[in-house]
Amino acid sequence: MKIGIIGLGLIGGSLFKELKKSYDVVAVSNSQNGENIYKSYDILKDRDIIFVCTPMNKTLSVLDELENLLNKDTVVTDVCSLKEFVCKKNRPYKFIPSHPMAGTENKGYENSFEGLFNGAKWVIVKDEMAKKTDGEDYLIEVINYVGAKPVFMSAQDHDKAAAMISHMPMLISQALMLAAKDNPLALEIASSGFRDMTRLALSNEEMACDMVSMNHKNIEQAILKLYQAVGELTNGDYPTIINELKNIRSKMFVQN
Repeated sequence: MKIGIIGLGLIGGSLFKELKKSYDVVAVSNSQNGENIYKSYDILKDRDIIFVCTPMNKTLSVLDELENLLNKDTVVTDVCSLKEFVCKKNRPYKFIPSHPMAGTENKGYENSFEGLFNGAKWVIVKDEMAKKTDGEDYLIEVINYVGAKPVFMSAQDHDKAAAMISHMPMLISQALMLAAKDNPLALEIASSGFRDMTRLALSNEEMACDMVSMNHKNIEQAILKLYQAVGELTNGDYPTIINELKNIRSKMFVQN
């Protein structure tokens, strides 16, 4: 399998470093130089599958540009943390929207590393009733190789879920920092709890802006759900609810 990667940030760089150990991989990047890294999309013409790992605000233009380059048998996937906006247009190549649920608060190729996707879920967008997408085997092979697990869902369901477990937590983390920034005493005595709660405030600012601007409706609904949950905690049987939540969380993040 011949693989192409466009964009060598945290996600693209981690894929590149891991896949080149076993596959024929080339990358296109404006910021990075090195072996098998190029500046022109022309190098991608013979690829079996291409991963578009650019920022969300640039992804549509990249997908459009590839239309004039690739044949109908090439598989193309993106790794955006939002999915509805990339599904609004039919493509002449085999486009399979996807999203690896992996990352860190750091950005850039210098922070990419082998093993980023190990144990992570990797969403593949398709209708629940749809048959196997032509070319899907290529994508699943790569997902399995990097140690991730494919999960199938619709674009709409993905964006709602991402708002709840990814985009809203990032916004809350940033809001905590914003609320505390003018309290010198609070900042002085802040320790591990505040540090861990505000880790996502360090998120890639370009990605954060894209998330908030492009998924604000789902984020607003997630925040309303959060308000309701706070009410349940303060007005309900607090010890019982907390124990239930501990059990749910331990099952979600059970160690392999």
